[in-house]
Amino acid sequence: MSKRDYYEVLGVGRSASEQEIKSAYRKLAVKYHPDKNQGDNAAEEKFKEAAEAYSILSDQQKRAHYDRFGHSNGGSGATGFDPAIFSEFGDIFGDLFGFGDIMGGGRRRSAAQRGDDLRYNLELTFMEAAFGLKTKIKIPRMEPCNLCSGSGAAPGSGSSTCPTCQGQGQIRYQQGFFSISRTCHHCQGKGTIVKNPCKECRGEGRVHRERTLELKIPAGVDNGQRMRLSGEGEAGVHGGPPGDLDVVFFVKEHDIFERQQNNIYCTIPISISQAALGAEVTIPTLEGEDKLKIPEGTQSGKIFSLRGKGIASPTGKGRGDQYVRVNVTIPTKLTREQRKLLEQFAEVSDISNKPLERKILDKVKDIFG
Repeated sequence: MSKRDYYEVLGVGRSASEQEIKSAYRKLAVKYHPDKNQGDNAAEEKFKEAAEAYSILSDQQKRAHYDRFGHSNGGSGATGFDPAIFSEFGDIFGDLFGFGDIMGGGRRRSAAQRGDDLRYNLELTFMEAAFGLKTKIKIPRMEPCNLCSGSGAAPGSGSSTCPTCQGQGQIRYQQGFFSISRTCHHCQGKGTIVKNPCKECRGEGRVHRERTLELKIPAGVDNGQRMRLSGEGEAGVHGGPPGDLDVVFFVKEHDIFERQQNNIYCTIPISISQAALGAEVTIPTLEGEDKLKIPEGTQSGKIFSLRGKGIASPTGKGRGDQYVRVNVTIPTKLTREQRKLLEQFAEVSDISNKPLERKILDKVKDIFG
């Protein structure tokens, strides 16, 4: 019986790309896989036929030879079924059917597993984030069992080779014309069996504990930033390495300061006399109170900068600035003396019965207060 054309088998044209050939084979392999069509000889033959076609067309040299000579070997040995082709598709069979090793091309699955990563949300005040601090946090996590040292076996006992897989962690099966391997259900891929489990961890090798960690938070951390602590996550399984711990910072808002990157901003009220005549006023900073000189004729909304009074960079490269906005305030109620003074000022300024300009008398609380 003559063989069908390989391109016809895969359902692609002779100019098909490598990706198109690979995709066509994948669909056929999934459709006609013996594990999905048990007892169906026709499906098994189509599966073999597709595998043989792909083994030729996926190789550039073999494909070129086939395009020239067809199914005739021509003395080159280019055609013929290549069993190694299955090793290239461990993802197809492994994902869909749970096969770990096909035709001997895979590797034994390791029983050791890395522990899970953990996340801890740490709330900081504005000042704690600005200056940094040392603090302690409590982390609930899985840790190696002290009683059995993580082995899962009771003290004085040990583990023995799994009789089902003979310590390989996998069991080989014959499926039609090829063999496959699956993770041993008896030992779960470990290759060993614990006959006398540890009473503390019940054979798991890990126990749940709450661990206290001391953290040194650098100055300048911001909202949403994180600190990764290597190896402080969950303990690994069967000797696997531990996971990591991510500490994520959430910074509370401040009553006075607002942060933008490493700069801080605040607003202070000044009186109309301070704005018009100039003054030296007390302002808040991160380190406490400081003095700011207000020049005469200052308008409401004017911004002054204090270099180096902002927040330090977490990398240690410099420090931001502080920006102070002044708001000129006005009183909502006037005493008789205050009204008289304002009327006199209006007469001298020749603006009696005229609206005072907002930018001059926007906020003046302290002058008469």
